[in-house]
Amino acid sequence: MPSEEVVVARSVSGPTLASSVLIRSALASSSSTIASTTTSQSARSLGSVVTRRREGSAPSILAQAATTFSSARQAEASDRASSGWKQIQDDWNAHVARVRQRIDQKKAELDRNEAELDAEYAESDAADAIDFAAAAVEEAEYAVLDATLARADADALAATA
Repeated sequence: MPSEEVVVARSVSGPTLASSVLIRSALASSSSTIASTTTSQSARSLGSVVTRRREGSAPSILAQAATTFSSARQAEASDRASSGWKQIQDDWNAHVARVRQRIDQKKAELDRNEAELDAEYAESDAADAIDFAAAAVEEAEYAVLDATLARADADALAATA
């Protein structure tokens, strides 16, 4: 039974790969009685190769090369995507760590500022208490002098009477 395969390949401009040599050699060594038409595809179909095989036929070298090439590109793209995603996660985690560190530094700075304000208020309260106590002692001294003067006046009046 003859082998029949249909390979749909989209090509793009850019650097050639080593596997393209294998595909060209496989194409050059086979003969065909069917004409083919080549149409340029857009850049979004980069390296897209689809192999369709009819039941009962064995895959050709071209189909195997296309499948291998496609699988390798898929694995490479998957590895790049995984690596890129891992890099994004690592960058995000580093960003979150930096933000948390800055928050902790700001909290510590606020705690230091609050402690400084608390100390200043306590010192101010202590100074006010000392001033109040000093004023109270001064007031007490005047009260003692006033009481002494009042006693002297009372004794002088009692002696004259």
